[in-house]
Amino acid sequence: MPDVTTDDNDQPDGRILAIGDIHGCSIALETLLQSVAVKPQDTVVFLGDAVDRGPESRQAIDQILSLRERCKVIFIAGNHEQMMRQAISGSGLMDQWLQAGGQATVDSYGGSLDNVPPEHIRFLVSGVAFWESENDIFVHACLESNISLTNQTSDYLRWKHLGGMEAPHVSGKRVVCGHTAQRDGVPLVFDGWACIDTFAHGGKWLSCLDVNSDLLVQASEQGDVREFPLSKYA
Repeated sequence: MPDVTTDDNDQPDGRILAIGDIHGCSIALETLLQSVAVKPQDTVVFLGDAVDRGPESRQAIDQILSLRERCKVIFIAGNHEQMMRQAISGSGLMDQWLQAGGQATVDSYGGSLDNVPPEHIRFLVSGVAFWESENDIFVHACLESNISLTNQTSDYLRWKHLGGMEAPHVSGKRVVCGHTAQRDGVPLVFDGWACIDTFAHGGKWLSCLDVNSDLLVQASEQGDVREFPLSKYA
């Protein structure tokens, strides 16, 4: 069973906007949020890995916390949030986390985890394992296609990379995920799946998918923006 609970599944009145792995790319995040013009009735679903690797993890968390004051935000915990949380609590392998991108996060807090404010620690433990809407399931990494959501394991939800040959989920809902970086900056789309980790920290794009219209908007750390229908890559 996942070690975090799911959020409520009240269906929103506005758009459902899924945002892929930020990895400390706060400029791309700020540009993306401005471009999609988030409204109070929207629900923004972050697919995890807001932290590590990129230069401004602290600033990225601040932006997410600020967005919570403007609309409904669902944050799905990624493996990097798990590693950071465990490093702070002393229950994880600090060196392993630092080598996996955590050093950039520590640097964003002025070089010491003692500078992580309480509200950021609460943020790290507030992430949910998954969230679902009427037509879509949102997870960080992957899931087992023939197993119900409540019986998925944290290993799949947070750590398992997408191979591109997975079957659609038994529920019939599309799975929207991140974690498996698409190094060409193009989402991976196949039957029942859409992976929108488009390698923001590697010089490509941070992606936001409006799951109802299937419009994909992308922003880079350089402040560039582009958009296109997801069907372009289906």
